[in-house]
Amino acid sequence: MPSFDVVCKPNLVELRNAIDQANKEISNRFDFKGSDARFELKELELTAYADDEFKLGQVRDVLMGKLAKRGVDPRLLDFEKPEKISGDKRKQVVKVRNGIDSVLAKKIVAMVKESKLKVSSSIQGDAVRVTGAKRDTLQDAIALLRRDVTEVPLTFENFRD
Repeated sequence: MPSFDVVCKPNLVELRNAIDQANKEISNRFDFKGSDARFELKELELTAYADDEFKLGQVRDVLMGKLAKRGVDPRLLDFEKPEKISGDKRKQVVKVRNGIDSVLAKKIVAMVKESKLKVSSSIQGDAVRVTGAKRDTLQDAIALLRRDVTEVPLTFENFRD
């Protein structure tokens, strides 16, 4: 039976390139001269450092611009509350979403079921597998999910006949 997997995963190469470009721009900009503004990426956690709240906002804006140029969807990033380090310095942890959480997976399964398409869906760890008898109905399911799921960027993998 034809099937495909619905997943949410970042392109880590493009993400790292965007972060490197943002760090390079921050180090060359005049308004950041002598400041400790930078990004660090460890696993799927990004940390932004800046001298104050205003510069932290500017650092985020630089990153968003670089992500857009590299084709990385900004909905992959989950910004947490900025923390005070020492004095006036700030840091902000940014989680990179990887995989579909259980609440969203259940929502996707329910959407597919309510759509009355002749497909079935099941949760497979951090992905949702959709199977059907015809390729056309699977493509209709993909169109439905692209239209209705807006909180995270979805990718569709393992399309099999």
